[in-house]
Amino acid sequence: MGVDLRELIPDKAVKIINDLRELHGKIIAVDGYNALYQFLAAIRQPDGKPLIDSRGRVTSHLSGLFYRTINLVEACIKPVYVFDGKPPELKSREITQRMLIRSEAQIKYEEALERGDLELARRYAQISSKLTNEMVEESKKLLSAMGIPWVQAPSEGEAQAAYMTMKNTTWSTASQDYDSLLFGSPRLVRNLTISGKRKLPKKEVYVEVKPELIELNTLLNQLGITREQLIDVAILLGTDYNPDGVKGVGPKTALKLIKTYGSLEKAIKTLPEAHFPIDPLKIREFFLKPPVTDDYKIVWQEPDERLIKELLIYEHDFSEDRVTPAIERLKKAYRECFKSRAKGLDAWFKT
Repeated sequence: MGVDLRELIPDKAVKIINDLRELHGKIIAVDGYNALYQFLAAIRQPDGKPLIDSRGRVTSHLSGLFYRTINLVEACIKPVYVFDGKPPELKSREITQRMLIRSEAQIKYEEALERGDLELARRYAQISSKLTNEMVEESKKLLSAMGIPWVQAPSEGEAQAAYMTMKNTTWSTASQDYDSLLFGSPRLVRNLTISGKRKLPKKEVYVEVKPELIELNTLLNQLGITREQLIDVAILLGTDYNPDGVKGVGPKTALKLIKTYGSLEKAIKTLPEAHFPIDPLKIREFFLKPPVTDDYKIVWQEPDERLIKELLIYEHDFSEDRVTPAIERLKKAYRECFKSRAKGLDAWFKT
């Protein structure tokens, strides 16, 4: 879920992207797990049930990944999906807590469904979404068939994506979470995989969700702090590695404490009731030096129509009438945006 920094981010530090084509030619490292969870939560039937094939296997993640990635490629964006590896030991408490939340949500979903409260059922169904290893492997297989590169991170996908962006292999990271900023990504694009009209909870009101770009240096300058201090603020608020944060300390208080005392160590001394199950300095060190790898190759290839159809139509019962024209859109976008612009990476970064 990541740390919630939204309240601290000034409007001036956020650039709204009104059209995906504003990112024309940009190579973007997409947080794969984050995107798949978004698809699992959003692509559901009216009663909250996910899309399934004839054998009862969930296909919402494949549907979202297929059609949304095509939209990105049609805007001449070059996506690279980055997938989580082994979670760090620091995250074990958060993982256990997430499993409990999903389990409780599943029970409440079934109760709401039994009462006939479809809106509430759908909300709890979204919370109970579970991404399995099989779903992840299917997603990688689909991306390969589409000619879209993916990278396997040794640990946190956002850390790997941030590392690739710091190296200028990619132009930005993309995630709903803000953690990639803590990991040092120079840029973060939010809402990339969920932009469009979305219904507000409990209301018959739809809002337009647009991608937004946050640049790390701009954010730090406007807040008047360093990246290390931003990490310290996040630790006070609560991260995936200390989800509870410090009781009674909200975003504005956390920022004020770090700006006043300069560091987490000094700020903690003024908070006698602060309790950290994990050494907060180890958490900061993990954000600054996470496990990453240079063992990856990023190449976009011609979509393989046969493999895409095998996976989506013949394996998972997708409609051929919908998949076939979508593949043609993907092939056309590849020819227009990628193949006709066969340049080195340096040329892409100049766009």
